[in-house]
Amino acid sequence: MKQIIKNYSIEILLTTFALIFSTWLMWHTFSYENGSMLIAAKAWSDFASHIPLIRSFSLGNNFPPEYPIFPGEPIRYHFLFYLFVGLLEKIGLRIDWALNVPSVLSFTLLILSIYLLAKFLFKSRAVAILSVIFFLFNGSLSFVEFFKTHPISLLTPKEIFTNTEFPAFFPYIRSSLITGGFWNLNVFTNQRHLASALTFFLFLFLFIHKKTESKKFKLKHAMLCGIGLGLLPFWNGAVFVMAMVVLSSYSLFWGKKDFIRLCVLVLIGLCITFPQIFLIRGEGSKSSLELIPGYLINSQLSPQMFSKFWILNLGLGLVLMPIGFLLTTRKNRRVFLSFGALFIFANLFKMTPDIAANHKFFNLFITVGNMFSANAIILLLKRWPLFHILLPLVALTLILSGIIDFFAIKNDRLIEVIDYSKQPDANWILKNTPRNSVFLNSSFIYHPASLVGRKIFLGWPYFAWSAGYDTDTRFQEIKDVYVSSNKHDVCTFLRNKKIDFIETQPRYSKEEFPISFSLFEKNFHLVYKNQISGLRIYNTKTSCNNVY
Repeated sequence: MKQIIKNYSIEILLTTFALIFSTWLMWHTFSYENGSMLIAAKAWSDFASHIPLIRSFSLGNNFPPEYPIFPGEPIRYHFLFYLFVGLLEKIGLRIDWALNVPSVLSFTLLILSIYLLAKFLFKSRAVAILSVIFFLFNGSLSFVEFFKTHPISLLTPKEIFTNTEFPAFFPYIRSSLITGGFWNLNVFTNQRHLASALTFFLFLFLFIHKKTESKKFKLKHAMLCGIGLGLLPFWNGAVFVMAMVVLSSYSLFWGKKDFIRLCVLVLIGLCITFPQIFLIRGEGSKSSLELIPGYLINSQLSPQMFSKFWILNLGLGLVLMPIGFLLTTRKNRRVFLSFGALFIFANLFKMTPDIAANHKFFNLFITVGNMFSANAIILLLKRWPLFHILLPLVALTLILSGIIDFFAIKNDRLIEVIDYSKQPDANWILKNTPRNSVFLNSSFIYHPASLVGRKIFLGWPYFAWSAGYDTDTRFQEIKDVYVSSNKHDVCTFLRNKKIDFIETQPRYSKEEFPISFSLFEKNFHLVYKNQISGLRIYNTKTSCNNVY
């Protein structure tokens, strides 16, 4: 036992660190206290779609799955991770434990998968450790933006340690072209389902690469890996596409036998995937795949702008990755080129209505590319003694933006979302409405019906729009219903859309979203009224029984 501990002391220390750090990170951004969810401000908007999805499985009835903020159509959002979280809450875990435990394990394993892949590729623990560090602390040049507003001085360390904002986050912060918020830990605190899917693929790729490199990749391996790959779309559709791109590219670099087996792997994955795609997309749904060169700068694309964008976002990695590529083995170059296909693919095509979502492709490319940057640094230290002088500056440049971003997450404020146990409106809905009820809603974010797993006709439009739903039409339908003075028209619509309850809230009645209160007060069956919040809930079935 002592010898095992001695031989694997680095791995044991890394696993311990990864588990502790992941636990802190996930609970720091989402926790629960005194009947309220405490959500980091930078994660608050994303969780407004995740919480309804989780609760639709734990407190609602969402089988077959629909998007609970756009019911009535097949779900187009990868939901398996949140189904698992919902089932954990359903069997008794509090929601923070139900969500954070899988998140912690996923992120811990992601760190370990990066370490193990880098260690296998370069046969170096130093390269593997550096790869993990570069993953945790991104190497973009967003620190330049930070120093524009915080000039270097004796106060610089304090200003970094107390920082609360990302210095750059293009296109949401347009002061620079740096998409800082996509390269840091914010991606994994907000998109909790991403780490587990990436972990699965990195371990899968490591297995495939080991077998092909040792010429032991058999047909049975290809079939098993293909089955595993085919299960990805419901877990994370983007990672499935990324896996297809990487493995398709990877197959081109091997001999005939391995090429055929890798093709079998890809084909099995696709065959298992097609039924899932039809279920997710629904009848008549159009693919979001579209040729849009240039990613976020497609509207101003030019060679100069493209170069500037990626120099700012990759930083020294743009120099070190090619060096690491040139100084490594032929087999490792195949790996780099396979993952490099992600960079090309995501710079050419838009995968979803929101092109910003392509960042996941770059996240994986950069994660593997960082391994080659780490290899370059270790080899330069060995072969070029003068590089020791440059090392501190190089190292600082590669992690400084990540350090600044880390403190923006650490110092982020918490937003309280009162849960159903202390929220009268949500509590009433939980106890008095069927679990599969659909509400026509006059507000979007953290709606009381969403907190208890009921479906609302339209959640915050961005979430459903980015998943491929027609939110413009549905938003207009909501407006038409709320301003209508014709009960027959309203009831016809409610019945056609299978809406069980309609609610009105005076505080959300504005010029751009007016509500005809008199129609509902005089003609609809009121089942709940909150004098304080002003929420009124009407039963559509009892209200419209005699209309047809």
